[in-house]
Amino acid sequence: MENRIDIVGGFYEKCDEDGRLLRSRHGQLEYYVTMQYIHRFANKGARALELGAGTGRYSIALAKEGMDVTAVELVQSNLDILKEHGKGLDNLHAYRGDATDLSRFPNDAFDLTLVFGPMYHLYEPEDVQKAIDEAIRVTKPGGVLLFAFLSVYGILYANYFRNNWAAGQEENFTDDHRVRHFKEQLFTGYDITEFERMFADKPVEYITTVGTDGALETIEGRADFAISDADFAAFQTWYLHFAEKRELLGSTNHLLYICRKQ
Repeated sequence: MENRIDIVGGFYEKCDEDGRLLRSRHGQLEYYVTMQYIHRFANKGARALELGAGTGRYSIALAKEGMDVTAVELVQSNLDILKEHGKGLDNLHAYRGDATDLSRFPNDAFDLTLVFGPMYHLYEPEDVQKAIDEAIRVTKPGGVLLFAFLSVYGILYANYFRNNWAAGQEENFTDDHRVRHFKEQLFTGYDITEFERMFADKPVEYITTVGTDGALETIEGRADFAISDADFAAFQTWYLHFAEKRELLGSTNHLLYICRKQ
């Protein structure tokens, strides 16, 4: 059996992670909404940590805005691209690492902590708890944390209506309809309240939960999908006003759980 790190690394070695937030409308919406929420809680001089930084789409943008950014990425090929794109940015510091072990960083070190990839790929409850606890530990009291995660319902609607529903249901739910988490899934999804409950006994104050790409990934798969740049700009602005509506969260693929360290 391969371990989690080998499985995740093997996937990202073969895919174009660098273009993920650019090549589709749902990726563009995810980036737009996420950046809007980052800017609500962090200013130009913030010291920011991004865990699961990928190829640096967020870290590099925030460094260019003037934040002091530390990027941690598990997959070496992604990290290599991040470092290449970030050349010349003295306020960008990039390391290879795992979100379950942030021992290189002291307590209370960052104003803003972005956990943007790890929760997609952590399956064992102890690893999930380690990642949450480590992110909180390195964040300053009063600092804000944004945890990206996936809706299990969004995963099913976006990926399993191609004559493969039964396989998707079996992979993501038990026979009595409880959500399943195991490393061979590669991407694991959560019920929204299931994810939120993991923070109930943590030293954080809940702020909000946000859907970052709506139902757009599902809709964009239609053969007749089309939206102009002007209409998409209008749609982004419209969607931002409804991104926190509870009745819409299950249909989105990507979400943010946002909290403040006490």
